[in-house]
Amino acid sequence: MADNESEFGGPSGEDPIMQARRLEELEMDALTEVVNIGVSRAANSLRDLVGEQVLLTVPSLAVLTRGEAAALINRRSGDLLVGVRQAFQGEFAGSALLIFPETNSLELVRAVTKGELSLEDIIELEQEALAEIGNIILNGCMATIANLLQRSLKMSLPEIIRGTGMDFFESRTQGSDDGVLFVRINFSLKGREISGYVAIVMDFLSLRALRALISDFIARSTG
Repeated sequence: MADNESEFGGPSGEDPIMQARRLEELEMDALTEVVNIGVSRAANSLRDLVGEQVLLTVPSLAVLTRGEAAALINRRSGDLLVGVRQAFQGEFAGSALLIFPETNSLELVRAVTKGELSLEDIIELEQEALAEIGNIILNGCMATIANLLQRSLKMSLPEIIRGTGMDFFESRTQGSDDGVLFVRINFSLKGREISGYVAIVMDFLSLRALRALISDFIARSTG
C-alpha cells in the first residue's frame, strides 16, 4: 500500500478529494484487468482493419491529476504530440484520449496503410487514419469497460488534437477537479514497436462512480 500512496497521493493528512481518488490495491488490480481486456478487444478490431496480428499491451496504469499527466507525457514523449479525443457520457462521464508523439503517429499510419504510400500521401491521410484508429481503440476500450461494469456509455465522434501535454490536459472549467486514468500502451504492428497513451479524464463525481462500479465488479468476480 505504501507504493500506491507514493504514486497516487500523499499521507493520511492530505485533502479528502485526493484520498477519494486514490484506489486500493485490489481496486487498482481490477481496474487494470478491465482496461487490459478492453485494449485486447480493441487490438482485435484493429487487426481487422490492417489485416494482420496487432499486439497491444498495457505495461502501466496510474491515477493522476491533470497537471501530473501533462508533466509525465511531456517528460517521456517530448513537446509535439498528436491525439484523438472522444467524450463519453453515462453513469460516469468524461473524455477519452489516445495520444502519441508526432513521429510515432506517422509510423502508425504508415503501418495501417500497409506501407504502400509515400510520406506526402501518409501526411495527407494522417488525420483521417488517426481518427479511424482512435475511434477503434477508444470505442473498443470504453465499450468493454462499460460492458464489464454492466453499464452503457455514449461516445462522441473522434476529434484530432495537437500540441503539448498541457494542451491535452488543460481544464476547460475554472477550478475543476479532474483526475486522469493514465494508461501507457505499446503497439506491435508489422514489426514496428510504437508507444502511446490512453488517458481517461473524469471529474471527482465520475471517479467516485467508477470506483463504486469497480467495487461491484470485484464483488461479482469473487462470488
